[in-house]
Amino acid sequence: MSQTILYKKVSRESKPENTIVRVGSVEFGGLHPVLIAGPCTVESENQLMAIATGVKKSGAHMLRGGAFKPRSSPYAFQGMGIEGLKLLKKASAATGLPVVTEIMSSEDLPAFLEHDIDMLQIGSRNMQNFSLLKALSKVNKPILLKRGMSATVEEFLLAAEYLMHQGNNQVVLCERGIRTFEQSTRNILDLNSLALIRQLSHLPIIADPSHAAGRYDLVTPLAIAALGAGANGLIIEVHHEPEEALCDGKQSLTLGSFEKLMLCVNR
Repeated sequence: MSQTILYKKVSRESKPENTIVRVGSVEFGGLHPVLIAGPCTVESENQLMAIATGVKKSGAHMLRGGAFKPRSSPYAFQGMGIEGLKLLKKASAATGLPVVTEIMSSEDLPAFLEHDIDMLQIGSRNMQNFSLLKALSKVNKPILLKRGMSATVEEFLLAAEYLMHQGNNQVVLCERGIRTFEQSTRNILDLNSLALIRQLSHLPIIADPSHAAGRYDLVTPLAIAALGAGANGLIIEVHHEPEEALCDGKQSLTLGSFEKLMLCVNR
């Protein structure tokens, strides 16, 4: 099957020039990488405000934070839900940072629209949740689509095709690491996919070194490598007290470590 038939909207055959996706004043796919930073999950107002203020000071362009959390264990913290969305918008108003947060079900879409979330994230586990993809394809909101942990590049791009199929052209891809036989890190950051997708598709693509590594000490070198391979930006987990984090503390940078990463990126 030819690439044109597989990818009617996401391919460079359909659109040779790069797509620019705008979230407020932030531009994905432009001349400069976009840095998204924040906690894995919203835990409290004090926690979120401290982190949002810190990453803003270091030069982050957007704030991330989970309000609805898909967890492997049913006993793990599942997020604050609607209250988390409210706190994200409060932090956004205080810092001027647009927010991105994960949506897990099309049933929750009215709440995300009501609270005017700037960018909706489709997580790895939902990359092939086709009912969700179809619902978001009709929404006039930027979408951050994360690659499934075992998805091929073809499946990843076809998921983006679902999002664009009914008119939503505001799609940003995210390489977040794939599952392999290797157990020394959480996942493997697929640098190949960053370089390859920049050739195959006009859509911007960013990298998530936090989920790829699963450990904070590898986040900065992987971030620099991802930018070198062609990533249009990074999404980084940051916590002011990682040892106290309710989710993914082991892969979260401190505010000081994030500031050092920003100095490396802006050299």
